[in-house]
Amino acid sequence: MPIKVLDPQIVSRIAAGEVVDRPASVVKELVENSIDAGSSQISVEARGGGIDLIQVTDNGTGITAAELEYAFQRYATSKINSLEDLDSIQSLGFRGEALPSIAAVSQIEVITCAVGESTGNYLSLREGQVTRREPRGRSQGTMVTVRNLLRNVPARLKFLKSTPTENSHIAGVITHYALAFPEIKFSLYIDSRTALRTPGSGKLVDAVIEVYGLEIARNMLEIGNGDAKWGDKMATAPRVNGMISSPAVSRASRNYLSFFVNRRWVNNRLLAWSVEEAYHGLLTTGKHPVAIIQISVPFNEVDVNIHPTKSEVKFQNERAVFSAVQKAVRQTLIELAPVPRIEDVTTTYQARQEPSQMAWTPVKTRQTTPASVSYTPSFSLPALRLLGQLASSYIVAEGPDGLYLIDQHAAHERIRFEQIQHQVSNQEIEVQGLLEPVTLEVTPKQDAVLESQYQNLARYGFSIEPFGNRTYLVRAVPALLHNRDWRAVLSELWDSTPGDNTDWMEKITISMACHSAVRAGQVLTDDEMRELVRQLEQAAIPNTCPHGRPTLINISSGQLAREFERR
Repeated sequence: MPIKVLDPQIVSRIAAGEVVDRPASVVKELVENSIDAGSSQISVEARGGGIDLIQVTDNGTGITAAELEYAFQRYATSKINSLEDLDSIQSLGFRGEALPSIAAVSQIEVITCAVGESTGNYLSLREGQVTRREPRGRSQGTMVTVRNLLRNVPARLKFLKSTPTENSHIAGVITHYALAFPEIKFSLYIDSRTALRTPGSGKLVDAVIEVYGLEIARNMLEIGNGDAKWGDKMATAPRVNGMISSPAVSRASRNYLSFFVNRRWVNNRLLAWSVEEAYHGLLTTGKHPVAIIQISVPFNEVDVNIHPTKSEVKFQNERAVFSAVQKAVRQTLIELAPVPRIEDVTTTYQARQEPSQMAWTPVKTRQTTPASVSYTPSFSLPALRLLGQLASSYIVAEGPDGLYLIDQHAAHERIRFEQIQHQVSNQEIEVQGLLEPVTLEVTPKQDAVLESQYQNLARYGFSIEPFGNRTYLVRAVPALLHNRDWRAVLSELWDSTPGDNTDWMEKITISMACHSAVRAGQVLTDDEMRELVRQLEQAAIPNTCPHGRPTLINISSGQLAREFERR
């Protein structure tokens, strides 16, 4: 086929295909323009999943009459002046393609009034071509209305999802930017229904309440390293701040992880991984935290020009960024996370539509005195007084702030886990030799695991050596497992995927802790229970077992008084 220059209309459609993948991407581009224009109020309306109508109104600086048509020409932008600017992007938008790309696949109208101009201006375009222009009155700011999105691109239109799904993506964009810019008052209307309103108070917690609801907000913890403050853009080293959920709150998906780099909303798997690693051992498998994290780095150390929709970034020093995030989250969890508490909840929150929409509405439950929000601070326990044992599984104790129920197996797991870690790091693990060596025959898959890891097991007190084809000889085991099922520990390990050494050695520690701990259903003497409680009080992280389950719960004195109608 001969080489030829494409028709301008085809070129514009191709460019639009890169920027406009669904209605939510149009909302994102328009909202980012409003933020860059210094708006303090932004209102978004969507109808028909954004296909029929998208309207974004702001009170920003506006567009001057002389520049209005330029805004819809390709590569026209007010945010880049020189080649050097590309190496230090400080705005949310920069490509100069968003408005012309949107105009190429829709009918678009703009009414704007710039700072210093007494009269506004109206501009109408259809498939990228100006159809009408005239003066029109309005207050300072801009209103952009997009209609019939992608109607002239049926191939793209047919790949869109249902209206509720597209609405949920639009809601996701607004909720993320409401969290990124709590000083801006956001309003979202979907099919004439109010989906979100934020106060614009400048306080992140106020935005969290409106987006996620009071119940999540009251379980959020502030994070920060150095003197980082929410909204920081300038930094000489990675700064991390924001809010994360205590281990008492978790979700079944990663949809509640929000990351902002210099206040730009981004998707990044490694950032998500760094946060989830910080929760390791504090949440059960399959559960994920809620996190709103702002990362501030020098503008010239992050590349925001690697993705057409600006949803991904590349860091010059990824290791430093991910380390800073993980350290900030973990440190906060260790210092501030509360003991799980049974409280009297007067208001719960449920999703208006789909869980992914993240728009919430209050639902009243039984009326009673609202419970106070008070937590046992930090990963530390108060002095506890033993009361007894419940169902041969739970230790009942009294503390200064109410009643404590301790899961004896989970608590002893935590104690054993930290003991084993200490012994291994100091090469103090106690070993018990077997009277007769035990021969173990393994499968080919198990053999592959043991062959690469049996020497690491020696650090934990296992003396294992190859003894022929797929056969190993066990001569000694850790002393704390001598009268326990040490075979079960080895079976769990060789049936697992090794991963890296750090991961696999932690699996050894967790398995040993689990199999050496007291069991649920095991009757304990008063002295045994007192000693277990004493050791739990001394644990570095007493609130959860190594698997992430809670070791104890607290019923406050106030809650007890309310249940017995003393208040």
